[in-house]
Amino acid sequence: MNWDWDKLREQQGNKKPFGGGGGSGGDGPTPPQLDDLMNQFKNFKLPGGLILIVLFLLFFGKSMVYTIGVGEVGIIQQFGKYSRQTLPGLHFKLPIGVEKLTKVNVDIIRKEEFGYMQAQFTGRGGSPSDDVSLMLTGDLNVGLVPWLVQYRIDDPVKYLFEVESPENLLRDMSEASMRQVVGDRTINEVIIKRDEIAMAAKELLQEELKDAKTGIVVSTIEMQKTNVPGPVQPSFNEVNKAQQEKETMIYKAREGYNTAIPTAHGEAERTVLAAEGYALDRINRAKGDANRFLALFEEYDKAKDVTTRRIYLEKMGEILPKLGRKYIVDENQKNMLPLLNMGPGKEAISK
Repeated sequence: MNWDWDKLREQQGNKKPFGGGGGSGGDGPTPPQLDDLMNQFKNFKLPGGLILIVLFLLFFGKSMVYTIGVGEVGIIQQFGKYSRQTLPGLHFKLPIGVEKLTKVNVDIIRKEEFGYMQAQFTGRGGSPSDDVSLMLTGDLNVGLVPWLVQYRIDDPVKYLFEVESPENLLRDMSEASMRQVVGDRTINEVIIKRDEIAMAAKELLQEELKDAKTGIVVSTIEMQKTNVPGPVQPSFNEVNKAQQEKETMIYKAREGYNTAIPTAHGEAERTVLAAEGYALDRINRAKGDANRFLALFEEYDKAKDVTTRRIYLEKMGEILPKLGRKYIVDENQKNMLPLLNMGPGKEAISK
C-alpha cells in the first residue's frame, strides 16, 4: 500500500489546532513532522578539527597505558634504544613511535628437543632423528642420544639485545656440549649413566650461555632413551647379553668369596687361639716343673745323702714294675751262681 504524502499533509494542515475553543474544531500549534526532524539531523555537522582530536586521543591514549601481567617484565625502548624495564602492574609510557613495549615472560619454563621428531597433530613423540642424535662415543662406537633442554629467561635485557637469535644459539651450544660430554665416555656409560651425562652437559651448557650473555638459565636436561643405530642393534644386544652374563658370574664369584673368606678367617683365628692356649699351657707346666725342681733341689742341698737315696728309691720303684724277668748280679757274692732270681712269684732274697 502506497501513501499519498502530499494529500496527508494537506489534510493535516486543514485541521484545527488542539486546545482552541470547545470541541475538536479549535485552533492550535501543529506538532513537528518526521520529515522535518530527519532533514534537521542530516544538516547537522561536527567541526572537522574536533573529530581529528578525538581520533588522536583514542589512538595515542591507548598506546600510552599498558599492563604487565604476573611473571612478566616489560622492556621499554625509546626510539629503538633500551630505556627501562617495568614490573607487573599498570604503567604509562610515551605514545607509539616514541617508546615501544616488549613483554617477556620470565617465569614460564621453555623447552627445546634435540634428536627427537615430534609427531604433528597427535601430541605424541615420533622416532629419534639421526641427524642430531647420532654421536661418536669415546670408545669409537656410534649411538643415538636424544635429549631435552628446559630453560627460562633470567635476564630479559640480555635475552633481547645481547644476542640476535638466542634460541638458535641455545640449540647450537646444547648440541656442542652434549657431543663433548658423550665423546668422553664409552657407549655403555652413555646408555647406563644417563643422569650423570645430563648433569655434566647442563653444567657445561650453562657456562657457555653465561659467557655468551644470553640471559638464559638452564633448568634441567633430560636424557631420552639412548640406543644404537638399527643395523648394529642385534650385535649390540648380543654384546649386552654377554656383558650381563659376565656381571652375573662376577656377582656369584664375589658371593662365594664373601662366604668362604669369613669362614677361613674364623678357622684361622680359632687355630691361632688354640695354639696360643696350648703354648700357654706348656709354659705354665714348664714353670711348674721348674719350680718343683728348684724346691727339690733346695731340700737336696740340705740333706744330700738322704735325698739322693730317696730319689733313687722312688725312681727305681717306678722303673722296676715295668720290667719283665729281672736278674741281679752281686759282684761281692762268692757262691757258684751270684744271681738273684726276681722272677714272677719270687721274692728277692739277699745272701
